[in-house]
Amino acid sequence: MPRRNPPLLPAPAARVLNPVAVAAALVVVLLGVLYTGHSEPGWFDAWVQPAATESVDAAWSAAIAIDFFGEPRGSMVLTVLLAVTLTVLRRWRVLALAIAGPGLTVAVTTLGKPLTDRTIHAIHLSYPSGHTAFVTAVTLVVALPLARRWRAGPVVVLACALVTGSYAAWAQVGLNAHYATDTIGGFCAAVAVVPATAGLIDRIWRRMSGEPDGPQAV
Repeated sequence: MPRRNPPLLPAPAARVLNPVAVAAALVVVLLGVLYTGHSEPGWFDAWVQPAATESVDAAWSAAIAIDFFGEPRGSMVLTVLLAVTLTVLRRWRVLALAIAGPGLTVAVTTLGKPLTDRTIHAIHLSYPSGHTAFVTAVTLVVALPLARRWRAGPVVVLACALVTGSYAAWAQVGLNAHYATDTIGGFCAAVAVVPATAGLIDRIWRRMSGEPDGPQAV
């Protein structure tokens, strides 16, 4: 196996991230069912909104910056930069994850919006938040290989995702683009999709390279 292309999800990480991914997927579904067809904030949304709006008013540039990377143009710029970097480094597995992980995550949020039919401002489909999902997914893509390289555990990977996901969620709620529960759904969508995608890429890689099947302990 080329040293530059180790497993994305070795067995120790898989034992933690796979159950977390399943739990995250359940949260996405449960929140979707709970808020299907709603156009008003829930109690949690109403509780979070004022504080988020006030803090965004005091840090408008920071909110707009993270919001940009969730938009189509910003996400494309970020994806291209990441893809070019990984190509130069010849990190093919991570490159596959960088394309497939966020792409599938955004697909899930895009398909989820009309299914739940939750709206904000009475017209915009809002659940789950694609901005929050994309930012969280990219963080997971970057954090997984770095954590392995630096011998950090999967808890560190999740912590990194929580930090950037919270940042994106704060901006979306404060900019009044999403309800807080929309951002929770978006965050959980990324946590559910990216580890599953990483495991699938590892399986395909092993089969194509003739390596023994099954999660690797390294």
